[in-house]
Amino acid sequence: MASAETVKSIQQSLRERGVKYCIGAYVDIHGVPKAKVVPIDHLEHMAHGSERYTGYALDGLGQAPNDDEIASVPDLDHIIQLPWEPKVAWMPADNTFQGQPYKLNTRVALKNVLAQAAELGMGFNLGIECEIYLLRQEADGSLSIPHPDDKLIKPCYDVRGFLDNFTWLDKVATCINDLGWDLYSFDHEDGNGQFEFDFSYCDALKMCDRFTFFRYMAKHYAKEEGLIATMMPKPFVNRTGTGAHFNMSLYDLVSGANLFACDPKSDPHGLGLTETGYHFIGGILKHGRALCAAFAPTVNSYKRLVRQGAMTTFSWAPVFNSYGSNNRTNSVRVPAGGGRCESRNADGAVNPYLAATLALAGGLEGVRNRIDPGQPNEDNLYTISEAERRARGIDFLPNTLQDAVAAFAADPLVEATLGRELRDEFITYKTAEWDEYHLTVSKWEIERYSHLF
Repeated sequence: MASAETVKSIQQSLRERGVKYCIGAYVDIHGVPKAKVVPIDHLEHMAHGSERYTGYALDGLGQAPNDDEIASVPDLDHIIQLPWEPKVAWMPADNTFQGQPYKLNTRVALKNVLAQAAELGMGFNLGIECEIYLLRQEADGSLSIPHPDDKLIKPCYDVRGFLDNFTWLDKVATCINDLGWDLYSFDHEDGNGQFEFDFSYCDALKMCDRFTFFRYMAKHYAKEEGLIATMMPKPFVNRTGTGAHFNMSLYDLVSGANLFACDPKSDPHGLGLTETGYHFIGGILKHGRALCAAFAPTVNSYKRLVRQGAMTTFSWAPVFNSYGSNNRTNSVRVPAGGGRCESRNADGAVNPYLAATLALAGGLEGVRNRIDPGQPNEDNLYTISEAERRARGIDFLPNTLQDAVAAFAADPLVEATLGRELRDEFITYKTAEWDEYHLTVSKWEIERYSHLF
């Protein structure tokens, strides 16, 4: 907790920049921000836990009507002055309960596992690829592509489709760069109306904060255009789904050196990964089916995780618990040049704190126990025979939320990392979605997911 002197210095700096109000935004079990707003004069009080919340009114924070309230404490190292409303400062926050970090808060859970990595002398770098659809919502609740010319069968990287939506794209890109996140690429993605923004990786906690804010910010700028932006995993049955691929590596806390990176010539597999990197992947794969529940946490997610579905081409989405080189048919990919691994399971509905917590815990188990992930897969796994798949020991990932949650519930790593209460809260809220499952994308899903994510 920041000292009173530090808080007063920050308070004065924000006041000089025109800030009048402060938001300390924590997230619920779904990764959706929740907060109260305080005038700048009360920032010091909020920083010491003055703002209290009825946890029973929130999803997944594990409280009953008779429980004492939780509080939120803002992280004053990650302040964002809203570009479109500079009177407001946004701060990610942790929950506390009776003065202690609240164990059912997923940001707190991530900090706990980062502390375990630190005991090994390691930090965790994360980059999340932000895929997002820009859409119009019609009067009947259906979603449509806002620009009539964005209708190519293969629209990926289309320049016209990109420039036709330049006003919104420019607002989002400018905001990313003004915040210092270092946007290095953005493009029209594989679905009509779909775009991707890629900004530099950083420490996992900071990246999860940024992803949470990105989702809110992109929706705000879409609303200014009379449109909606959604990271719903599969808004259209016949178009590409929305990923949020996790690019992960460990680094040395003293030197900052990437502990996954080596010369490909010194790597027997030629991927440019150290033994530590391979062992991390081994841990991810050992717990891959359970991790899928956190990476792909909605009914709608499992309409993305199919080989082909209603489309005429392969879906890009991983369906196998496997790894390989620069090969997108694996759930874990090692991009060209090595030095990191990418989990392709994660989609736009992810609670980034929860998924990063479990991914790091699984990876650290792999490092501690030197888990061998086996040989990398180089070929198109969508087309190999079932006999070949079994011979290689490649398992399928869950193909429904129900199967994923069952794997999540059965994996001892989940309870050991999250604690029984947070694990059970996740299971409870995801179980409630099973009865809403439909074979095609439903209006219920559009109304629920497109506004949440």
